[in-house]
Amino acid sequence: MTADTRPPHDRSSDDGDAVIPLHDESVTVGKQRVERSRVRVTTHVSEREEIVREALEHEEATVTRVPIDREIDAPPGIRQEGDVMVIPLVEEVLVVERRLVLREELHIRKNRRTVEIEQPVTLRSEDAVVERVTAPPSPVRSPNQIPSEE
Repeated sequence: MTADTRPPHDRSSDDGDAVIPLHDESVTVGKQRVERSRVRVTTHVSEREEIVREALEHEEATVTRVPIDREIDAPPGIRQEGDVMVIPLVEEVLVVERRLVLREELHIRKNRRTVEIEQPVTLRSEDAVVERVTAPPSPVRSPNQIPSEE
């Protein structure tokens, strides 16, 4: 087998047919990210005074002394009569014979009261400001260029 040194367009086969070489081109496509713009976000804190209103409850006890002065055989226990708690107070008195006398009872009633309270408080809130900062366009590189290490 001998190498044919003729240019490709002059080559022909041994039987007289002309040989025409066909060429095919290809393309390589690459992508790269290019910074087009930037944004800057800043926040500002503002303060404002505001009045807070809230209903607060508290309980008070009202004590009513009810004199009884009656002799009893045994000390009575604490009892509940509706919304009143009754606490018996007993006293021993010295007599020829000892007797238990119910001297008085304490009747305790709870009263509920609501008071409106106003108190200034300082509240803070943040607002965001967004600014677009345009960056200079990056140089466009061909896909075959190797990025330089900076």
